[in-house]
Amino acid sequence: MESFGTRLHRAVTERGPLCVGIDPHPGLLARWGLADDVQGLDRFTRTAVEALGDRVAVVKPQSAFFERFGSRGVAILESTIRQLREAGSLVLLDVKRGDIGSTVSAYASAYLDPSSPLYVDAVTASPYLGVGSLAPMFELAAEHGGGVFVLALTSNPEGAAVQRARTADGRTVAQTVIDEISQLNRGASPLGSFGLVVGATIGDTGHDLSGVGGPLLAPGLGAQGAGAADLRTVFGSSLAAVLPSYSREVLSAGPDVAALRAAVDRVLGECRGVLAAR
Repeated sequence: MESFGTRLHRAVTERGPLCVGIDPHPGLLARWGLADDVQGLDRFTRTAVEALGDRVAVVKPQSAFFERFGSRGVAILESTIRQLREAGSLVLLDVKRGDIGSTVSAYASAYLDPSSPLYVDAVTASPYLGVGSLAPMFELAAEHGGGVFVLALTSNPEGAAVQRARTADGRTVAQTVIDEISQLNRGASPLGSFGLVVGATIGDTGHDLSGVGGPLLAPGLGAQGAGAADLRTVFGSSLAAVLPSYSREVLSAGPDVAALRAAVDRVLGECRGVLAAR
């Protein structure tokens, strides 16, 4: 099986550098005129799949907004994943899982084993029990052509207290995460399968991202405050690896499918204009 990095590189080349999140939170359901229930969730996600699935390189469902409806919500998530993949999008499931031993192995099997009904192309993961604790995820991803995006420098202000704390060797916690992911991608071409999450709202990071060798997911664009032009400040010479990520900025254009697609075209054009200068 081709590596996730190879498949992501091709998807971005063919469809453009864009990830769109599917975050069906109560406010968006209400904005679309939908009830905050399983039926509203189902209609919301079906419309989002119709609008995004055949044109966006990566679609990122936020698992929590499905899980809050219990087993029926998870069943809709399973269906959404299947429909998106059938339409040609890569699916990055936003779960931010992190644990140790057999538990993290179970998480890996849930999302990165092709036999699972929740099988996706890639997941987000939290490294704060140690990057090494995520080894079962990395190993299963490598075995089945999947990817893992690890939190490094996030947009939420609370993250800095942990991520920018200094370790014994003087590096920040974030830089140790960056360096360990860089090692996993060593020698990969055209792109490594292990990425980092770096918020688009954080400004100049003060961190070295030049050797990562994998994708840099940049959430925080649009409604969260950052614009495409901010990517230059955050990523500098590493722009070539950036995968811009929008959610509410696109989804708020719904429920009209044509309007959603127009929003996709608009933000993709903005990102292309910035990334073309990389």
